[in-house]
Amino acid sequence: MKRRILKFIQPLYAKYHFWYHRKPRKYVYKDVYTIVQPGVFSPKNTMSTKVFLDYISNLNLRGKKVLELGCGSGIISVLSASKGAKVWASDIHQVAVDSLQDLSQYLGLNMNVLYSDLLDQIPKEDFDYVFINPPYYPKDPGNVEEKAWFCGSEYEYFEKLFQQLHKVENSEVLMIFSDACDLEIISDIAQKYTWKFQEVHQVQLASEVNYIFKVVKYSL
Repeated sequence: MKRRILKFIQPLYAKYHFWYHRKPRKYVYKDVYTIVQPGVFSPKNTMSTKVFLDYISNLNLRGKKVLELGCGSGIISVLSASKGAKVWASDIHQVAVDSLQDLSQYLGLNMNVLYSDLLDQIPKEDFDYVFINPPYYPKDPGNVEEKAWFCGSEYEYFEKLFQQLHKVENSEVLMIFSDACDLEIISDIAQKYTWKFQEVHQVQLASEVNYIFKVVKYSL
């Protein structure tokens, strides 16, 4: 029932989201911040990013190499860099990439910001962590902005992600999901490419449950 309701509400919410962020907005988490540009996914009105930030804030990242795939506003990357990590932040939205690049230079952060469709343009590195807050609503995105919300009607985002994930198989890959998405379908796609989820954290806020999973390899 919840998924059916959200399937109807989410496109309306996304339109409101894009309207609200028609001008740059500052987003603050504890003592770090980012600037959310128009058309770029904002963490302000979603639960998952805050839950992920709270979890990451307790990790020891000093001296670690961190990759954030689909960084959007970049607040997770900013937090990671502020904790002493060397960060690679990527996104498919060029406005997000340019904005975070400017901010990281202004703040003097140890961060490489690059345009990449998932792992297509990610350099070969031994990352300690890979953080992913994925789009998971099954609808074909109409533009680059909607790719932050919708993973494709056939879950194409996850097909490509799990097919590519071997490139960072020595990293600790962490992903966050809501119980509003179809975890069974996503898990089946992961298993097709010999990946599985291990739950490491769970938080219930209001009527939504958020899960953080470690993505690990399994043997056939």
